[in-house]
Amino acid sequence: MIPLHVKLDPSARRIDNLILGGSPYVVLRLSAKASSCVDAWLAGQAVDTDHLKLADLLVRKGILHPRREITSLTPQDVTVVVPVRDHADDLARLLPALTDAAKVLVVDDGSAKPIPEATVRHAKAKGPAAARNAGWRLAGTELVAFLDADVVPEPGWLATILPHFEDPSVVAVAPRVRSVEGPSMLERYEELRSPLDLGDAEAPVRPGSRVSYVPSAALVIRFSALLKHNGFDETMRFGEDVDLVWRFNEAGDQVRYEPRSVVRHRPRETWKAWLRQRFGYGTSAAPLAIRHGAKVAPVKVSMWSALSWALVAAGRPLLGGAVAGTTASLLPRKLKDVGVPATESVQLAVRGHAGAGRLLGDAVVRSWWPVAIPVLASTRWGRWVLLAAFARHVEEWYTRGATVGLPGWLAARMLDDLAYGAGVWWGAIRHRTVKPLLPDLSDWPGRDGVGRT
Repeated sequence: MIPLHVKLDPSARRIDNLILGGSPYVVLRLSAKASSCVDAWLAGQAVDTDHLKLADLLVRKGILHPRREITSLTPQDVTVVVPVRDHADDLARLLPALTDAAKVLVVDDGSAKPIPEATVRHAKAKGPAAARNAGWRLAGTELVAFLDADVVPEPGWLATILPHFEDPSVVAVAPRVRSVEGPSMLERYEELRSPLDLGDAEAPVRPGSRVSYVPSAALVIRFSALLKHNGFDETMRFGEDVDLVWRFNEAGDQVRYEPRSVVRHRPRETWKAWLRQRFGYGTSAAPLAIRHGAKVAPVKVSMWSALSWALVAAGRPLLGGAVAGTTASLLPRKLKDVGVPATESVQLAVRGHAGAGRLLGDAVVRSWWPVAIPVLASTRWGRWVLLAAFARHVEEWYTRGATVGLPGWLAARMLDDLAYGAGVWWGAIRHRTVKPLLPDLSDWPGRDGVGRT
């Protein structure tokens, strides 16, 4: 058995025998034995076979992250599937970087000019899901790596991905997809705001967490899992990768995001193509909501946080503050049984309300904008809410160290939101459903977020 080591997530905290953190946020009270095990693991000791279930629980909750320095798998256990349509020049950059794989299968999805390197050719375009399905069914290796033609993996990209598959419950692992560096404004914006780049923090992938999805632009999946779930849903033009990952999650399988592995993605060449892409991403919300319900909600917050901010938007800031303050003062009583100090509980409540405000503000100018912006703009307090929401774009520009000038950043950022939100509404109308527009309101922090082990 290959030894398993773990590391503590940077956002997690230890308070005596408590662990606070993970994604979604949880508070766990450890038994004396469990606490001793965690201390030993964090000091560098490998997880012994008697406590693999405890380690698995903490890994799945995003509190610990697995580390295996060696693996029995090699790139020869991987088949790379590359779906492509028309952009044959992209292959000249990608294929030389794939010499270590067992084989590379290029699927030409109805290109106007047939692609010579293609293993499979569709006479007419069937969509990326169908192209990927046609490829993986010919793989014959334990693992299948899906790479879009417009990405190029950095050297050694599989080295940190393959060890994850030593855990039989892990069925898919995604690297970080970073935008290529370039001089144009669009490239500089994408470098910081690409929807494919999910950041530098590793995480389990599941709905409602810090990393709720991973793109199939670069994704390694077990052949057996693809076979079991019949691959990608070919009826979906966008969001088919999110759908597959969530089906894995619903089956109890693990999907990991591994940002130490990096592939580079070339963004769209024109603003028009870029806006069309963002609009297309938005249209996926409706079919995903029909399949997966509230997992697609544009925002998930407690009903008390939602009420507090709704009162602020309605011009009742004092009443909204009173609701927030009251719920914050009640949380210590709720967490007292597991031993969370009162000061810590209040801080959790305050951070929860503040985080909910940021999420609601983002939804107002993104998924909800066709209705929210006109309604809020009609009132004095509503205009202040909009101003605060747009101020988040300025904060983001400053904290991320954007090389795009502030006016250009704000213009691109607002176009990004408008195009995606328009896609969400178009998809909702087309599929005759309001599900992708509804918030997910819960009792915060909820019983599922508190436990013992």
